[in-house]
Amino acid sequence: MNEVPPIPSELITRLRAARRVAVLTGAGISAESGVPTFREAQTGLWARYNPEELATPEAFRRNPRLVWEWYAWRQERVRQAEPNPGHYALVEMERHLAEFILITQNVDGLHRRAGSHQVLELHGNLFRAKCCDEDRLVEGWPESSDIPPRCPHCGGLLRPDVVWFGEMLPAGALRSAEQAAASAEVFFSIGTSSLVYPAADLPLIALRAGATVVEINPQPTPLSPQVTFSLNGAAGVVLPALASQIWEIGK
Repeated sequence: MNEVPPIPSELITRLRAARRVAVLTGAGISAESGVPTFREAQTGLWARYNPEELATPEAFRRNPRLVWEWYAWRQERVRQAEPNPGHYALVEMERHLAEFILITQNVDGLHRRAGSHQVLELHGNLFRAKCCDEDRLVEGWPESSDIPPRCPHCGGLLRPDVVWFGEMLPAGALRSAEQAAASAEVFFSIGTSSLVYPAADLPLIALRAGATVVEINPQPTPLSPQVTFSLNGAAGVVLPALASQIWEIGK
């Protein structure tokens, strides 16, 4: 759906007056950049594996090389993608607002590549690693033939810094996301099915706190009947149109 849905004047009024805005993004905004979902990326060699063989702590303990190589494959796919106009509209939103936080379920890093700074990555980031033994983030490591590579601090195995099936979300990131939802005057839910908890709770927290909650998604979701405004359209179309009407960006 590439048409811009009607943007209510009341939404424009509220957003112009808002100082605190929080945004939750899901796989939909990345899909518009051509980023495949976990299961869509399972092509060729990877099609014969179940997710439980590629993205669980047990899978990594069983076959760390296989899991590391799967994530290396996914990195290559994501590197071919570029941020889309929806990502860039959120960058502009951050520039024009006093308090802004972008909460994402995506692990592709496209928001940061677009230029967003206040980003909470609930599910981690494909392009980071952490030590299995010490749970510390590792920015770099010496080149070697080891797959996976070893932690330069303790020699433990490195793993992708993503949340696997069966793992809890990082407590600090989730707590910050809940606080942002509770204090937002306007909360956006963008490109997410609203089915995956605890992230699906965030717009509900915002609603209970009295925020204006805006959903942007091509199709209705379970959240749609509860939000203040539901805009059925692609993020890459709706967000730039919204930004242009509020801050005259692109005019």
